[in-house]
Amino acid sequence: MSTGTLNENITEKRLYDYQIKDLNRIFDVMDEEDDNFNLLYQLPTGGGKTVIFSEIVRRYIEKHNKKVVILTHRIELCRQTSNVLTGFKVKNKVINSKVKTLPDQEDYKCFVAMVETLNNRLSDKDFELNNVGLVIIDEAHYNSFRKLFKFFENCFILGVTATPLSSNIKLPMKDNYDKLIVGDDIATLIKNGFLATADLFHYDVGLTSLKIGINGDYTVKSSEALYTNTLMQSKLLTAYEELAKGKKTLIFNNGIYTSKEVYYTFKKAGYNVQHLDNTASKQERKDILKWFKNTPDAVLTSVSILTTGFDEPTVESIILNRATRSLTLYFQMIGRGSRIFKDRTTFQVIDLGNNIARFGPWSQPVDWQHIFKYPDLYLENIIDDELLERDFVYVMPDSVKEQFKNSPSLEFDVKATYKDVINSGKKSFTVIERSIAQHSQMCIENSEDVYDARALTKLLQDDIAYRIKQYSYCIMNSTDNYKDWLFEEYNRKLRISFNGKF
Repeated sequence: MSTGTLNENITEKRLYDYQIKDLNRIFDVMDEEDDNFNLLYQLPTGGGKTVIFSEIVRRYIEKHNKKVVILTHRIELCRQTSNVLTGFKVKNKVINSKVKTLPDQEDYKCFVAMVETLNNRLSDKDFELNNVGLVIIDEAHYNSFRKLFKFFENCFILGVTATPLSSNIKLPMKDNYDKLIVGDDIATLIKNGFLATADLFHYDVGLTSLKIGINGDYTVKSSEALYTNTLMQSKLLTAYEELAKGKKTLIFNNGIYTSKEVYYTFKKAGYNVQHLDNTASKQERKDILKWFKNTPDAVLTSVSILTTGFDEPTVESIILNRATRSLTLYFQMIGRGSRIFKDRTTFQVIDLGNNIARFGPWSQPVDWQHIFKYPDLYLENIIDDELLERDFVYVMPDSVKEQFKNSPSLEFDVKATYKDVINSGKKSFTVIERSIAQHSQMCIENSEDVYDARALTKLLQDDIAYRIKQYSYCIMNSTDNYKDWLFEEYNRKLRISFNGKF
């Protein structure tokens, strides 16, 4: 039985029980409501939405003497959808940029088209689609589809999406759809063996330098500034080496420049890596994706081009080398690894953008009905970066702990020390002095000479940054300038502390 993986040669298709259950719910609404009703259907990435709506098309054509139009926003999705429909024995025609007229319109009951192409054709008086009764919109959360609604005012419209939250905060989906049907959630699909389990790992990242753009997400410019710096590049490489080395890995970035930097960082470190963004030609894209499919330890670094319409079930590790405030994007990125492949039922997610802390674990339940009805309320309550960072607890990686194995304790509680210092009537800076003394002791206990000790300070940079952040919260001064100055001062005093100790 096939789950609806789209890149196989599709022959006969059968549906699973949960798909049939949802299909019947959709047909019940079609039977009850008027012809011009707009219905939205939600099912997680990997649940087989294309398979479900292909069967809907087959049954609809069988039952009604009307045509069906399927709209997508990417050419790859057009081809994939057309293949699945053919697997359901639905004769269909793709309306792409080459199709200027439809002399053979009566030979088909189903048409698959890209939004822009169809909008251009239908705006031309000489081009029309006759007798359309059902319009299906794939990835319905994209707003480009709205412009086509005027051409299909008397049709039943079925929007399909994994995330019923509009990509444009000013244009909520409830304005275009009358009702939402929610399918099985991620946890249920995992439990029943239809999706893989995600092993989640995260590295704390300071995001307060990021700026929010008019679309409600972080700007590419501020993301590039953060993620191209040497510290973040080495954090990414360390994360890969600690957790994903040798696994087929997909890295998502916010910005072409960042993705290229990632490519150079991994290339220099000797890994099998390629970069892909939307400036690649069709042939380059095809070659890179073929290489990715056939290379077991491939690392593919990309910008949001692979969040939809891309199915590669052999992916083992997803790295979110970016922060996002978009719940849709969060689910889309992780969903690229969620296909079950042969006997592999788990995949890995490495988060370098505090996304798991913001949105919660990928498989936790989401109240889509509430988000659909009150999107503004949901968006207003997305956790602020500074609040997120206040809850962080730095955990020293095992590889770093190993370098300090001669030290009896590596822990230092900034808040408790601050309380103690203030109660004793001392200056608050005593906290920093005690912290430096403890770090100094750790380096000395695990070194032969002053050069060893200085080399060890490089391993403590994340711990130092974390302690400074905690201290800044205690003294109510968390300006970036102050933290930057304190970070430099801390490192300077730590290096000086080794003098005369060996």
